[in-house]
Amino acid sequence: MNPVSTTVVDNAVASRFELRLDGGEVASFAEYAIRNGVMILPHTVTEPRHQGQGFAAIVIRHALDSARAANLQVIPSCWFAAEFIRDHPEYADLVRRAG
Repeated sequence: MNPVSTTVVDNAVASRFELRLDGGEVASFAEYAIRNGVMILPHTVTEPRHQGQGFAAIVIRHALDSARAANLQVIPSCWFAAEFIRDHPEYADLVRRAG
């Protein structure tokens, strides 16, 4: 079996990062909103037939790396994004603290 080739793109029109497979099919995406220096991550979706392949983690990592590059804080209101950050403490500094 050949490994699947993926690309993550920022679809700014749809306000989401999309993981696309060869041929352009969107297998997973993370919605976002940017307000006052904060990237809010409200929702992550992986198409059912592509679940279990790590695509959601790839797209969330890309979103967090993009937030860091843009010097944004993050509010992970999506359970998956929050869990990803908990499991990858190198991103904990991005989380906006209450206050």
